[in-house]
Amino acid sequence: MSETTTSTDVAASGIPDALERLLSVLDLREVDGWGPRGEEDLWRGDSVPGPARRVYGGQVLAQALLACGRTVDDGRLPHSMHAYFLREGALDAPIDFAVERLRDGRSFSARRTHAIQHGQPILSLTASFQEDQPGYEAFTPAPDGVPAPEDVTSAIELLGGIDHPAARFWSHESAFDLRHVGGSLYLGPPAKREATQLVWVRARHEIASDDPLLHRALLAFACDQVMLEPVLRQAGRSWLDVGGAVPMASLDHAMWFHRDARADDWLLYVQESPGAQGGRGLGLARIYDREGALVASIAQEGMVRLPA
Repeated sequence: MSETTTSTDVAASGIPDALERLLSVLDLREVDGWGPRGEEDLWRGDSVPGPARRVYGGQVLAQALLACGRTVDDGRLPHSMHAYFLREGALDAPIDFAVERLRDGRSFSARRTHAIQHGQPILSLTASFQEDQPGYEAFTPAPDGVPAPEDVTSAIELLGGIDHPAARFWSHESAFDLRHVGGSLYLGPPAKREATQLVWVRARHEIASDDPLLHRALLAFACDQVMLEPVLRQAGRSWLDVGGAVPMASLDHAMWFHRDARADDWLLYVQESPGAQGGRGLGLARIYDREGALVASIAQEGMVRLPA
């Protein structure tokens, strides 16, 4: 890793260590007994504060993936997951993850989990795991000429001096450093209406664990923060429009993991939105490491109720 801030540096700066708080929340507790639908494995987790007064969807994605992964043999990592967000989650109550072991084959394992809060599912996720195996490799190359993350303004720097709850979250309480190439949507609409976006993303400081499952879960956590931004860009809107007259929420999420990557290394999100209709918008993303290798692919549809 290069030029990565350490947890000691963060503590010395006076910034709350949001990443350590997130890692603590992702350390799920195993619960004795059966799940509400007879599932064999039950795990429990708490929540971290998010930009809204509800459980952040990326957190539940990450926890659900970890719960499934804890029931899979060592050496098998998630290569795909598909999830539906069903209800808002409350920040003041724990979330149970009931895991159903669907299949264990010679190379693949399949798991399904429901995130349960107050007796109702708030997320349903299915994930597939595979042993590390050799095979044909190819991928769409990363775009050329993208500025290095060190040359792009961070949301931490952009919003650090603004006395507003949302600004304080992105600059002090977010576990990740986001750097939008060509400008973010935090303080106003884009200069140009387009359905594409480039963002550099990295954890706020070095992560001690080398567990590849944890790092894949952290990628799932981080991506939910930006997946619908290309929809806003295409509409010429900003985050200032969201939460008031323009409600926005994730509906479903699909993710494919192609290669190992660390969440505390810079990763480039190459994003687009194919379109929006019916109060919904679709966001797509390819994630590359700094060497240009494709790490993951993502698709997410969300409720984005913009004026016609």
